[in-house]
Amino acid sequence: MIRKAIIAATLSTIALPAVASADPVIGQPAPCVRVTDLAGPDFEVKQCGISDVDQHRAGLENNGGAYCGPASLYNVLHYWAHEKNAPVGWLTTKVKNLDPKDQADYNVITNSIGRIGVDAKYDGGTRMSNLRTAWTIATKPARDVGWTAVTAGVDTNGAADFGGDLAKKLARGPVQMVYGRYSAGPQNSLQRGGGHIVTLVSVEGSFGGNTLQVRYMDPGRAGDHGVGDYLKTQSDYQTLNATMTKKAVYEYTPVKDDPETPMDESLTPGTYRWVTRWQITTPGSTAPTTQLVEGYNWFEMAPPVG
Repeated sequence: MIRKAIIAATLSTIALPAVASADPVIGQPAPCVRVTDLAGPDFEVKQCGISDVDQHRAGLENNGGAYCGPASLYNVLHYWAHEKNAPVGWLTTKVKNLDPKDQADYNVITNSIGRIGVDAKYDGGTRMSNLRTAWTIATKPARDVGWTAVTAGVDTNGAADFGGDLAKKLARGPVQMVYGRYSAGPQNSLQRGGGHIVTLVSVEGSFGGNTLQVRYMDPGRAGDHGVGDYLKTQSDYQTLNATMTKKAVYEYTPVKDDPETPMDESLTPGTYRWVTRWQITTPGSTAPTTQLVEGYNWFEMAPPVG
């Protein structure tokens, strides 16, 4: 579950001018051009220098089938290490010394994704709040030498201007975005049946608007998925285009059984509520479920002053 927490950070109050500068490091399409345009009623933000590591890897539980959260967080750490030179990592493993496109680093990166899973209390999946804990652990080496590192989670439900705030956070660095997969529930409701986490790299829209155009990196999708030794090699980087539309959703949540009690709680009635979500659609999608964005984690770092 995503906690409804918006933590004000001093770093987030710094005004950013409109910027467009070439960045040949990583991006789709290449060369990537960073854009930070937050002036006026419309906005456009695009980040460069973000990795797109695969979650499907030999050595992870179930070949990484549920490691979207740790893989996405690795992408965030890659950005801060390679683009901002932040000393993030674990013990002797430093993210800035690793190249996901270098096969020689593949196993170390797999182990790093596994480490993030441990720190995020992976239990067949990861929660957004626990991924923020994993970020705090991975950024400790930077904080130990004077860096500032902050993170918080934002829920779509109750957010005054979800799209506008998302653009401002993305202007600081990549964010993790989570969407749930919903299917028809009782009484014309929608019921969540699982979720997925991706790395957002671009957003366009209007402040106070109801529609966003986004691009994101999906750790679970790749052109070579299921082909040859795909579990032992890094796929080509790619970004996906999608539209996000604000929706009022009548959500049904069933009661889960508590194995520590004699009664079967799952037999009791579930709960209903109206929530605000953002439906995400991709060109030509034939997904059998409705994909609803539920929120995101944002991250920010700054080097020592002086």
